[in-house]
Amino acid sequence: MRRPLVCALTTLLFAGGATVAATGAAGAAPQERTESTKPKAVDFAGTVALSNCSGSLVRLPGSADTDPALVLTNGHCLETGMPGAGEVITDRPSSRSFSLLNSTAGKVATLRAVKISYATMTDTDITLYELNTTYAKIKQQYGISALALSGDRSTAGTSIKVVSGYWKRIYTCNVDGFVHQLREADWTWKDSLRYTPSCNTIGGTSGSPVVDVNSGKVVAVNNTGNESGERCTMNNPCEVDENGQVTVRRGINYAQQTYGITKCFAAGNKLDLDLPGCELPKPSEDDEEGMAALR
Repeated sequence: MRRPLVCALTTLLFAGGATVAATGAAGAAPQERTESTKPKAVDFAGTVALSNCSGSLVRLPGSADTDPALVLTNGHCLETGMPGAGEVITDRPSSRSFSLLNSTAGKVATLRAVKISYATMTDTDITLYELNTTYAKIKQQYGISALALSGDRSTAGTSIKVVSGYWKRIYTCNVDGFVHQLREADWTWKDSLRYTPSCNTIGGTSGSPVVDVNSGKVVAVNNTGNESGERCTMNNPCEVDENGQVTVRRGINYAQQTYGITKCFAAGNKLDLDLPGCELPKPSEDDEEGMAALR
């Protein structure tokens, strides 16, 4: 896990990135679009920098302008430390701050959370923060719109960009494929997205949005890569297929798909893990008791 920069210099290092990469392996040809429907070029507008990771201001397909805004990053970027395997955190108070960036990576505002809506490193690696302001107010005050989360699963060959607010760098490559299970130390993630080699991400890019170049929407969140060729160890995830066959790809990096998030929020950006189609892990009784004590 290419984690926060400080930890990258000591122990951990979750999703990565050092220099702006060139486009990777050839992917599927982009669909033709008219000028009016063509998305704008991918830049830094709507991304955020955390104290140790990257992230993005995001909205769901059903989000309203008046809803409290959400910030997406990795579960392993959580300010309270990495959730354990099987741990799920919901509705926990937080006052974490985020630097909101404009198109040229300039800081335009400091945003602040009121709570952790959802966080886990089980099956996926995500944290979603609810802010103390709305999309409309952010747009009015700073001229920045949130990035749209796609409700659709990505496909192999798609042209993507990984946008790091922490490093203020953009990596360009393609979706190489998908991984049945990605294992790293105590954690296992499902249906992970694998990059072609040119997205050579590094520590500090953890939590970066992975943007589909053709749609302009977020399809995944950057989270890890195999650094030294070890098998299923910290900073060295391994791929496990449906038959239990293990593959190690040194130097290859990964992201966790985000389309499933859109199935788990109701009107008002309210988390509802009981919604039809929601497959995000639910908190255990122990998780719920611990969260109740913190509220």
